[in-house]
Amino acid sequence: MTKMSTAPNVTVIPAKVQTAENRDKYHQLRVAAYCRVSTEQEEQQNSFAVQVAYYTDLINKKKEWTLAGIFADEGISGTQTKKRTEFNRMIRMCNNKKIDLIITKSISRFSRNTVDCLQYIRQLKELGIGVIFEKENINTLTMTSEFMIALYGSFAQAESESISKNILWGKEKAYREGKVPFQYKKLLGYRKGADGKPEIVPKEAETVRSIFNLYLDGYTLLNIAQILMDQKITTATGKSEWTKSAIQSILKNEKYVGDALLQKTFTVDCITHKVVKNNGERPMYLVTDHHTPIIDRDTFDRVQQEIARRNSKRKISDQTKTEKGKYSGKYALSELLICGQCGTPYRRRIWTKGGNKQVVWRCISRLEHGRRYCPDSPTIKEENLHRGIIRAINNYYSCCDDIKRILKANISSVLKCQGREEILAAEKRLKEIDQARTDLINLIASGGCDEDKLDGEFAKLYAEEQDLNERLKMLRLQNQTSAETQQKLDRVTEMIEHEKFELETFDNVLVRKLIECIKVLSKNEILVIFKGGYEVRTEIE
Repeated sequence: MTKMSTAPNVTVIPAKVQTAENRDKYHQLRVAAYCRVSTEQEEQQNSFAVQVAYYTDLINKKKEWTLAGIFADEGISGTQTKKRTEFNRMIRMCNNKKIDLIITKSISRFSRNTVDCLQYIRQLKELGIGVIFEKENINTLTMTSEFMIALYGSFAQAESESISKNILWGKEKAYREGKVPFQYKKLLGYRKGADGKPEIVPKEAETVRSIFNLYLDGYTLLNIAQILMDQKITTATGKSEWTKSAIQSILKNEKYVGDALLQKTFTVDCITHKVVKNNGERPMYLVTDHHTPIIDRDTFDRVQQEIARRNSKRKISDQTKTEKGKYSGKYALSELLICGQCGTPYRRRIWTKGGNKQVVWRCISRLEHGRRYCPDSPTIKEENLHRGIIRAINNYYSCCDDIKRILKANISSVLKCQGREEILAAEKRLKEIDQARTDLINLIASGGCDEDKLDGEFAKLYAEEQDLNERLKMLRLQNQTSAETQQKLDRVTEMIEHEKFELETFDNVLVRKLIECIKVLSKNEILVIFKGGYEVRTEIE
């Protein structure tokens, strides 16, 4: 018997979608509103207040809704959620099941980053929480595709990128015009004056000058920071603790010499807001003599040279394999004492024998490689070395006539009126141009030549005159610098002439100020070379 096959009887039971709309009619939806304005300008602040008032009224009017909170970020960019405090608090409340529905004006208010927008919508959708975007008329729980969200999110992100480019263009235009933005809250020594320009704060300026002077005296960044903290001096932001980076920032800040270097950093893109140092990727703009300086240019330049010297690690000579180590401010001789045989610096060592300690200085090349590169360098006792240096310094001060002669000879190239011959030539040529112009005018007045035919000659004379005036301005500025240097030399010379000086104890700061380097010639003799070129040979036994 053949069995008859019958089709299965299937009954479709419709799915019951769990959304915020189809909950128990007696259960009120906990609705939160999110508002954001991207700037803190007065117009936007008014818009911000209007948004808050609107959503408070909207939610309270609906009986099936209850207000779960108004979350509002004011003056915050929408490209990142990291700094949007209220947005993050709202998401935390959603995770804790304290919100059923979110309502906001538009996708661009919710997020200007497409990735973030989709990520949070998916996260909230998994929790059964919908987001209503009023402008786009989208409810994320009832939509069938993320395409429209992605599309509108991309538009919002593109708008943000366009705004960012416009802002960047505006900033660079301001830079080219020499407009300098000042962050007074982070800049020690200046405040905004009544005329809107930087004004020196006398007490803070003294701190800045002290930092520069201490650094030139040989103190390390850590030493300077400790001195300032011991003196109860606060930072620009009012903190009592000073750091090495804060000191370094002051020493390298060109604003203290009256200049301003613009666009030292830049933002990579408007989404990540990552700020990086400008190593040539973007143009920089140097505005010189923009405001009243706290530090004179000579001191500032010497500090920059000292920073470079301390940061450098180079071989002393081709004969040695030993390199300079990091700068140490504890002992002046670590920077000054070198081996007369191989040119390598000496290092301070402590020998212990039978419980007794003795401080000595030894050639680093000899220490690290034995006699291989420096077979004849002597080991010098520190106390003998100090006595020899004290004798050399006292000898230096007793020979003031020789010192003055050497100082003047060594810096005569700086003190001479730089380009004096060029200045005289330029001034002579300007007189010739003026005379040539007068001759042309007389020629036209006498009817000897048509004025139109001489336009080209007048233009050439004017262009040459402009170039010469610019050149003269620069040369005269150089001469002014030379005059300032001359005044400093006169003060040093006067001090040497009138000061009766005799050093009794070794002083690290004074040694750094006076001495260029010290060469160990033998176990019994050193050569002390002072700044300016004066040399003194002295015994150390």
